Parts: sequence; structure tokens; C-alpha cells
Amino acid sequence: MTTTTKGIVESVKDSIVGLIKGTGDIMNTIVDTISGMVTNLVKDTGKTGAAVIESIKDVIGATIRGVVEAGKSLEEGVKGLVIGILKGLKVTGEEAFSTIATLAGTIIKTTVDTGADVVAATTGLLKGVVHSAKEMGVDAEKAVSAAAKGAIKAAYEISVEVGDKVKNAATGTIDGVKVIVREPFSKNKETK
Repeated sequence: MTTTTKGIVESVKDSIVGLIKGTGDIMNTIVDTISGMVTNLVKDTGKTGAAVIESIKDVIGATIRGVVEAGKSLEEGVKGLVIGILKGLKVTGEEAFSTIATLAGTIIKTTVDTGADVVAATTGLLKGVVHSAKEMGVDAEKAVSAAAKGAIKAAYEISVEVGDKVKNAATGTIDGVKVIVREPFSKNKETK
């Protein structure tokens, strides 16, 4: 990470911590902050979808660290992060599903890198996708299933233990929407 990037990341984290502590409304604070940032990034760079997610990977990490540092619910923080990113991206159609899968994988990897609770992050991620699907005009079941698949795949790339945690957290029904993941997550998954 360059010095400039490190400065931006610390600035984002400090801003998130300050806003959360100031308002107490973690989800809406993060949604507003992140959606504005992503909207501006899309306008300034012309990037969309997965390219934007790659560009904001450090911001995702800073937000997760900020939520943890503020002592707030990681589930609510990640939900707000997902809603804010997807609101700022304004993706639709098939691009929405691939973007959601990429975002899910990035959030899981970043959560593990920050040492935060991957189960809470998974639940928040899926709840954020369910909420956002309605606003994006895409099928909520297909969107949450794309998120679960992206999250589980990324988790198994880290380790079997993390993969199992994420798979268990991503199984069932999230906010009234059934999560369906049919494909294998890792060809080399070791047995315990």
C-alpha cells in the first residue's frame, strides 16, 4: 500500500468512526458516505462494476476497521457498506449479479484480513444484497445467491475453516429470501 493510499484509508476509517460515534446510526451513515464516494469514483474514472470494487478494496477494509474500532455491529456496518456500494454503482441486469459476487468475495477476504468476525460480515453482506436488490430492480433470490456463492468461494480460497463458517452463515433464508447455491465452491476442498 502506498503512502497516499494509506493516508486515504486512514482518513476514511477515521471519518467512518467519527460519523458513527457522532450519529449512532451506523447503517445509514455508512450508506450515505460510501454511496457518495462510489458515485464520485464512477463519474471520475468511468469504471463500473467489478473494476470499481477493485479500486475501493482499501476503502472496504477501512470501513470494516472503522466499524470494529467504533465498537459497533459489524453485521449492520457491512449491510450499510453493501447498500452504499451498490447504490453508488447503479448496476442492473446481469452485470449486477457478477458485481455482487465480486463484492461479496472482496468483503469476505477483507474481513479476514482485518481480523473481524467473518460470520457477522457474511450475514450483513447478504442482508445488504437483499435490501439492494429491490432498489436495483433485480431478482432478490438470484442476487443473494450470487453473493453467497462469491462469499463462499472467496472463503474457501482462504481456508476450509473460513469456508465452512461462511457457508454455514450463508445457508438458509436471509430477510425472507431463500439462498440457493448449487455449484461447488472449491475443487480442492480438503476433508477435515
